[in-house]
Amino acid sequence: MTTGWTVVLSVLGGLLVLWLVLVLVLWIEQRRQPGGASLRDLLRLAPDVARLLKRLAADRTVSIGVRIWLAVLLLYLLSPIDLIPDFIPVLGYADDAIVVAIALRFATRRAGSDAVKRHWPGTPEGLSAVLRLAGLKPSA
Repeated sequence: MTTGWTVVLSVLGGLLVLWLVLVLVLWIEQRRQPGGASLRDLLRLAPDVARLLKRLAADRTVSIGVRIWLAVLLLYLLSPIDLIPDFIPVLGYADDAIVVAIALRFATRRAGSDAVKRHWPGTPEGLSAVLRLAGLKPSA
């Protein structure tokens, strides 16, 4: 029976270490982005970004890899399981914002600024912010 508990504790310890590494990677990635957006900025853009991601996912001219990435992001956001539980103040929602920012950056870079502009439902200022977050150069 002791061996069984050792295995269970080892697996749980491994999962804890993996979770800590993922949180660290997300934190480093967020800090590494020049002019990274604050949680407030991301929340302000959230409705328009959600519509943008939905439109990009439905666009057949966007590569299948981007559309799969967007579907995985949607599943993560709908899942009750988070890297950091939402009941932890600030950090609980920050992990979702960081994951969305990373996915947005990935998807919009691969879809291209033309696709983002074509599907952007919000204001020109919001589009400029999203292009800046994604590391895309806004063209005139």
